[in-house]
Amino acid sequence: MAVHVVNEARRCLECKKPKCVEGCPVRTPIPQMIALFKEGKSDEAGRLLFENNPLSSICALVCNHEGQCEGNCVQAKKGMAVHWSSIEDYISEKYLDRMALQKSPRLHQSVAIIGAGPAGLTISITLAQKGYDVTLFDSRDKIGGVLRYGIPDFRLPKTLLDKYQKRLREMGIHFRPNTSIGGALHLDDLFRDGYEAVFIGTGVWRPNTLGVVGESLGNVHYAIDYLVNPDSYELGENVIIIGAGNAAIDVARTVIRHGARRVRVCERSMKAAASERELDYALADGVEILYGMNTVKITPEGPVFRQARFDGNGEVAELGEEQQFHADSTIVAISQGPKDKIVSTTSHLETSRKGLVLADSEGHTTREGVFASGDVVAGAKTVVEAVRYSKQVAAAMDEYLTGKRMEKAQAKA
Repeated sequence: MAVHVVNEARRCLECKKPKCVEGCPVRTPIPQMIALFKEGKSDEAGRLLFENNPLSSICALVCNHEGQCEGNCVQAKKGMAVHWSSIEDYISEKYLDRMALQKSPRLHQSVAIIGAGPAGLTISITLAQKGYDVTLFDSRDKIGGVLRYGIPDFRLPKTLLDKYQKRLREMGIHFRPNTSIGGALHLDDLFRDGYEAVFIGTGVWRPNTLGVVGESLGNVHYAIDYLVNPDSYELGENVIIIGAGNAAIDVARTVIRHGARRVRVCERSMKAAASERELDYALADGVEILYGMNTVKITPEGPVFRQARFDGNGEVAELGEEQQFHADSTIVAISQGPKDKIVSTTSHLETSRKGLVLADSEGHTTREGVFASGDVVAGAKTVVEAVRYSKQVAAAMDEYLTGKRMEKAQAKA
């Protein structure tokens, strides 16, 4: 690994106007990081990476690099982009193991973070480093959210998330597992107990449905539920996944690893939403990918499709006859929406028609002191997009809390 990473670093041209940085949602200063690494200053490079993106170790593994940083690399035009993801993985994980934690003096202001996924982790780390007392609530037993319960271990090792959980403790962040806000505790209880600001980053855990006959049958499951604990499912040897986003591909590759002999991904359009790299891995694993498959219904024998024929503009020209596809199990993977437990138990917190929390570009919701970002605001997006948005929200929360602190000081004067 080290030799490969060093060789990749040497290929970087350190462009004055780096296209790779422009392609990165969080504007990672890639040439600067590579220059420090080549100078033997990997700890300094790791520190800058962490400050720019607290989840850099994770993004190095799960980002759509060919569509972002690496896809914009000048070297890609000549044949092969610099494999920045491998360099980032090497630098950031090494730094995560060795980092010397630095925190500002305590500000004696408490913040509640609801949801331990990408958005919640980013906000927690950022505010804890600024000196705020942070408590992180999550309905599950460990941190990570979709990172732990929605991405397979072969793509994102759970040991990496365990390292983050250890670091959170060292930062003084309190973690309350198995605690759903909107259940025994409500959002109003948090303000009652002295939290001056609350962040909602609960993600999207309610599967979107096809709305076809047969969706409640015993041989039908939803991708987001399956990925939480694949070991609890007995799917058989012949499995069909409806949808072709990254979650669908994660399901397909996981099903293969759990013993299925034939796995087909059936996508309605003529193009998959999953990244090219993930599609390549799926094909290498033996997954079949079929396009233009419009679901009519699902039967005990498997789904029934009508296959589309597309015209030159990519529009559906016509649909073929109904075809019964045989499968032991069918998994629906057409994205997710938010659950409404917090919203239904909280006053003055507005949502969109899809149930997403309404928030502005800085995360302010319709209730004072309550902020939100990540998938619960924008719908199912990528990890790095959640980090980008959450950095803006953390800055807005810091500004809000600073104002509250000044108000208290003036009241005492």
